[in-house]
Amino acid sequence: MAATDSINGSIRNQKAKRKVVFVMGATATGKSKLSIDLARHFNGEIINSDKIQFYKGLDIITNKVTEAEACGVPHYMLGFINDPKVDFTADDFCCHAIASIDAISDKGKLPIVAGGSNSYLERLIEDPKFSFRVNFDCLFIWLDVAVSTLYKRVGTRVDEMVGAGLVEEVRGMFFPDTDYTRGIWRAIGAPELHRYFMLEKVIGVDESTKMLEDAIEEIKGNTRKLVDSQLEKIRRLRVELGWNMHRIDATSVHQKRGKEAEEEWKTKMSS
Repeated sequence: MAATDSINGSIRNQKAKRKVVFVMGATATGKSKLSIDLARHFNGEIINSDKIQFYKGLDIITNKVTEAEACGVPHYMLGFINDPKVDFTADDFCCHAIASIDAISDKGKLPIVAGGSNSYLERLIEDPKFSFRVNFDCLFIWLDVAVSTLYKRVGTRVDEMVGAGLVEEVRGMFFPDTDYTRGIWRAIGAPELHRYFMLEKVIGVDESTKMLEDAIEEIKGNTRKLVDSQLEKIRRLRVELGWNMHRIDATSVHQKRGKEAEEEWKTKMSS
């Protein structure tokens, strides 16, 4: 696969430093799938860098990888914070990530960092107090998808999440005075449903149904805004900070469905 060629090249080019692979990209591009494929191919283990997935709970809304999807690959820093309201800062992430990278490397395995919280990755790589580039050889893989295709995928994925129980999942943790600026409650999908949960039992069925439909559309809209923000941050890391990223265009994968998408993924990753 194209990504494996880049990793093989990185391993050959620099043997003094420990190797770390970063799988980057906007939400819904397939970062988790790619990181798992790479981990299975290179005897790697995965470190989550999605700041909402650090928290335990709301597995549907935060789109955590399932046990079946993980295919036995160990994941670090995934659902490990029990308090849904605690703030886990960029510095907290850096300290935990470095410890996880060291633990994986000490076992002779390849650390693969995957997630969409690019501001946390920037802190890890660029803050001189962590001396990351001094100690580690970084390979950045950017999984890219055309925005128009990704927007459609976002809409489909939100519908799939609703079908999987997103509304019921959030309702199970809902309370009226939730602070949506803290912890896991920053996840897209939680604040959008607040008004619906507050009023669903005191308004008519038709109005309640319309309110839920509007909330779901708002979730889709805010997720698309997140896509724009993530792509802008990746552009800045590449253009302004000079991060050398190996780009993989997965647009054609997301334009197909089912077995055709799986075959296209295999073709794309091996080309």
